[in-house]
Amino acid sequence: MDKLRTPDNRFNDLPGFDFPPNYLDVTDPDGGALRVHYLDEGPEDAAPVLVMHGEPSWCYLYRHMIPVLTGAGHRVLAPDLIGFGRSDKLAHRADYTYQRHVDWMLDWLDQTQAHNITLVCQDWGGLIGLRLLAARPDRFARLVVANTALPTGDQPMSPAFESWKEYSQTVPDFDAGRIVSGGTTSKLTDAEIAAYNAPFPDDSYKEGARQFPVLVPSTPDDPAAQANRDAWAVLRGLDIPVLTAFGADDKIMAGVDQVFQKLMPGAVGQDHCILQNAGHFLQEDVGPELGALTNAFIAKTAG
Repeated sequence: MDKLRTPDNRFNDLPGFDFPPNYLDVTDPDGGALRVHYLDEGPEDAAPVLVMHGEPSWCYLYRHMIPVLTGAGHRVLAPDLIGFGRSDKLAHRADYTYQRHVDWMLDWLDQTQAHNITLVCQDWGGLIGLRLLAARPDRFARLVVANTALPTGDQPMSPAFESWKEYSQTVPDFDAGRIVSGGTTSKLTDAEIAAYNAPFPDDSYKEGARQFPVLVPSTPDDPAAQANRDAWAVLRGLDIPVLTAFGADDKIMAGVDQVFQKLMPGAVGQDHCILQNAGHFLQEDVGPELGALTNAFIAKTAG
């Protein structure tokens, strides 16, 4: 398994991102090690808020939320998935599978020894984060679902997703920064767009980003379909509090919040919201607001 590591100097002087890096090694399927980067902010002894990014972003996505969460006394853990941010990248697309992504992050989570976790997940941060929750339910205290899903392939994907999938596989220049900006209502500055492109010095570093869209289970016999069904069997039985917070302008995930509200018992009676002036990457559009909603949700459901 050939791996690449983005040079550290590409992460110098990024706008709004003055957080020191942390690293843990996780085991890859061939017995080697891959480096996972993560942020660890706030009091070490506080219950952690685990914020998980998706495609094609990295933990830079949470820079507006982290000060709001730590300001309320919470510890924040913000990992970069393998293939993104400062985490290692694999040189060959075939080495990225859904199950491997779950296994890598489960190894990372176990090493952190974090408990009483509030999970905040968006996009692929949910496809992976919800699998972590199902695998280690005793480690989690509550869940914030933001513009994400846990598909099993038993329902057809939306036309908006199919269009995105086709675009991701055919566009000559997979420009992560432009893609993130296109998924916001506020739009990003040139410097912020460059920050989202920082992890990818050239196309050889983008194999994981290119592969993610085709790993979403879209048919009942997809390799990940049964594992996600099994995860749903666990999630349906959990009684931890669940809050949905979706962007009003996210066409891909429109309506999926209602799935969580219907299927997860802990969603009953919560202050679910549709955030106005927010697109798919709502952390960019309304990050401080989403942080404040998370703080209020933790306070409401604590102890």
